[in-house]
Formats: sequence, C-alpha cells, structure tokens
Amino acid sequence: MATTLRKRWLLALGLLAGFAPASPQAQTVTAVLEAEIVTLDPHFTPAYITRTFGYMVFDTLFAMNAAGEVKPQMVDSWTRSDDGLTWTFTLRDGLKWHDGTDVAATDIVASLRRWFTRSVLGGRLGRATASLEARDTKTFVLTLGQPFGLVLETLGTTSSPGPFMMPARLAQTPGTERITEIIGSGPFVFRREDHRPGDRMLLRRNAAYVPRNEPADHLAGGKVVRIEALDIRVVPDGTTAVSAMRRGEIDYIQYAPFDMLSALERDRRISLVNFHGLEQFTGHYRTNAASGPFADPAIRRVLLSLVDQSEVMAGLGLSGRYSQTCNAFFICGSPYESDVGTEPMRRPSVEAAQAALRQTSYNGEPVVVLVASDLEAPKVSSEILADRLRRAGFTVDLQVMDWASVLARRTRRDGWSVFGVHALGVDLHNPLTNSIIGPNCTDSNTGGFHCERALPPLFDAFAAASTQGERQRIAAQIQEVVYGQGIAVPWGQFAQPAAHRVQLRNLIPSAIPLFWNVEKR
Repeated sequence: MATTLRKRWLLALGLLAGFAPASPQAQTVTAVLEAEIVTLDPHFTPAYITRTFGYMVFDTLFAMNAAGEVKPQMVDSWTRSDDGLTWTFTLRDGLKWHDGTDVAATDIVASLRRWFTRSVLGGRLGRATASLEARDTKTFVLTLGQPFGLVLETLGTTSSPGPFMMPARLAQTPGTERITEIIGSGPFVFRREDHRPGDRMLLRRNAAYVPRNEPADHLAGGKVVRIEALDIRVVPDGTTAVSAMRRGEIDYIQYAPFDMLSALERDRRISLVNFHGLEQFTGHYRTNAASGPFADPAIRRVLLSLVDQSEVMAGLGLSGRYSQTCNAFFICGSPYESDVGTEPMRRPSVEAAQAALRQTSYNGEPVVVLVASDLEAPKVSSEILADRLRRAGFTVDLQVMDWASVLARRTRRDGWSVFGVHALGVDLHNPLTNSIIGPNCTDSNTGGFHCERALPPLFDAFAAASTQGERQRIAAQIQEVVYGQGIAVPWGQFAQPAAHRVQLRNLIPSAIPLFWNVEKR
C-alpha cells in the first residue's frame, strides 16, 4: 500500500517517466499554478488559469505596465482621428506564429472579432465598432460608430478572457466552440506531445520570438525568455507542493498556503512575493435578490454595518503585511477608489446591525449561507458572516458543500441567500469588467439576479467618457447604487503570496504568473 501511495505522489509531481526535458534541469523552471490548465483556448473561458496560459503562449496588441499604464506590445504605432472615431494601427516587425508563418493584419482582425463575442469589455468595443478591416499586411483600421473612450484600455485589458491574438484560420472558429490547435505568437510554445493532462505540461522557449527593445515592465515591455522551458506540474495539495519546493523539486508556487506563510517567511531557501493594489484579491459577499430575505434591499443593506473586514482577515490568518480593510467597491489603490456610500461600513458592529435590522420588515425568515468546504477564503468568510448574522438577529441556515456545488446553486433563483467569494483587483476595479455587477439586468444567472435600472446608463456613460475625471465621477455614482441597494459588500482586500526558491532571480512580481525575464541560478 505504501509503495502504491508513493507512486501516486511521484506521478502527481511528474517525477516518473515522461517526456524529455527541453534542456538541462538548471534551465527549466518547475512551477505549480493555482489549478490544472484544462481549457487551452484563451478566448473560451474567463478562468484565471487559462488567462495565465494565454500570456505565456499568445500575445496581445497592448499590455499594462506596473504603473497600470497601457503600452504597445504587438503594435508598433497607431494614430487616432481628431474626432476619436478612426484608429489606425501598424504591427511591429518580426511577429511570427508558432507554425512559422508571419503575423498579418487579417489575423488581428479575425482575432478581435472572435474576442468581441467572448469578452464583456470586448463586446462593448465590438458594439461601438462600425468597421474593422485590414488595410495591408501590417496595418488594420478600427472605425467607431459611436464614442468609446476606452479603445486602448480595452485592447490592453487584463480582464479575462483576454484579447489574445491567433492565426485567422483558428480565429474563424465560432466563440462558442474551442479552437482545435494551440498556435500563438507568444514567448513560449505549446506542443501537444508535451502535455500530459492531470500530470504536467511543458512549455518551451520560443526561439523565434522577437521581444520589444525595452525592459520588461509587468505585462508590457520586452518579454525576454531566459530559461529553456517551463515545466508546469499538477499538485492540488498546497502542503505537498511546499514540501517538494523545500526539497528543490519545485521552483515556484503561485499561491502559498495561508497557514504556512509564517514558516515560509523563516525559510532562507524560499522567497515570498507579496502583492499590492490591483494585484490583490478583493472579497465580497454576493446576495440573492430573487428570493428569501435578501430580495429586500433594506435587509441587504444591514450587511453594510454588520461585516467586519478585520475579523475576516484575522480568520484567514493574514497580517497587515498581506491584507487591508477596504470599503471602496472598485478596489483601494485603483483609479476608481472612492468613499461614496461607505458611511455605514466605517464602524461595523453587531449592535449597529441589530438596530438597522429592526427598522426593516424582516420576520425571522431563514438566510441560507453557502459555505465552500474546499476553498479557504470563501469558507472562512462565509462562516464568519453566518456567525455575525446570528448575533444580529437573523435566522441562519448554514449549508456546506464544495465550490462546484456553490457555483451550481447560485444559478438558481431560490435555495440560497449569500456566500463569500473573491477575485483579483485587475478584474474588479473597472466597472465594465467587474464580475459582480456585470450581469446586472442581463440573462446571466451568475450575479444574484440583481437588476438595478440605474446601472446600465451609467455603464454606457463610463464607456463613452473621454477623460479619466469623467470616468472617476461615474464610477463613484455606480458605487453609490451598489451600496445603496446592498448588491454586494466587501469583506477585505488581501494577497495570497507566491513562493519561489531563491535560485530564481528577476521574477516579475505579478498576480498573473509571468515567466519571461526570470533566471534560474
């Protein structure tokens, strides 16, 4: 029995027979990411792990630097007409697909048209577009039919699914179907023979890749690959992955387990990578507006004075180094941070919530709190909320299930009231990519069935705004509606640090794992 268990463990780490490494071990970085990369089509799913794969194998027209500025990536130059409606882009030299063919403007046009059908933000740009055509092999023209103030921000968004480019013959695949070949133009190459589902994936350095002639700067700048291969292992258990890292079998872990952070901080063989601002997660309680007590916005608003973010952060074992309390719906540290509508949240207490609840029509109906047993942050946040709800006078029905079941339950109009969830600030800080309010008044059943009629016109105004000041003002108005209607309440902003062996140098600090620029010594 022990032999069988050890064999399974070794297989999980990919240490038994398999495909040959691309180079001597010293030039291969071995990584454990947040989950197995199952979906390889970078347009098909918003899953974060597919976005990570996308940035390694594919490329984008523009990209965000460490300061949050959008910079050209595949694009060399561009012009905008005086009325802001016609944009002309020219691709830079040296771009090739992994099959050896040249990247052409027709590929870009086809890729964007496909991405428009899959992305919320891309879809807005697509609906504002009157025409999108290739002028020659390296030039394409985007003509707007209406004002859209976020053209470059959309083409360089980090929101998932990302605006990744692919050959036209693949981009002609409908967005509802997955592409059958994985061919990008990015710094790493995927080969099917290097992929063993459930075990490991080897991505090899793209020797033909021509990086920009400038230093790497987060997702922007020159993507110079200094290793020969990236060996991605499937190791679902965090403790197992940390043990393997300490033995030198793993170089990088995307998410260090919360309960092991203190021990890892003391280990001189390992470095932790902390994150701030948009690179942090923000947790929210999502409420169900379709049935149960939280169908009443007055009862939902009780959560504003009940939720104590510092209690949730303490429950996760996070110190101030890795977390902060943040009442801004669009993330602290973002361009749209605001304190509008946050008055009830500034001094949370059970007593204040009790008083607020007495002013509502609540009559003891059960509040169904969903607890994900297999994910630490959603589990802890939901358990703490359940306790505070009881103390405030709510009747609580705590239902424990795995995360997949939570996601399935939330698609129902009944059977749940609230649960805790978290997402990255790079996705939540923009009103047009925020997954909490994005489904508002749509056919999607993933947003708690909220339909606040004030929000769609504000979304449209935000998209059309021509200045950052206008967008900041509109974002504050959106936040006021969100909190005024109790659509969601934040439970904290935090980082789950990455961990790597000290032999890795020049690793780009990013919540989206990036493996260009890094060296292994």
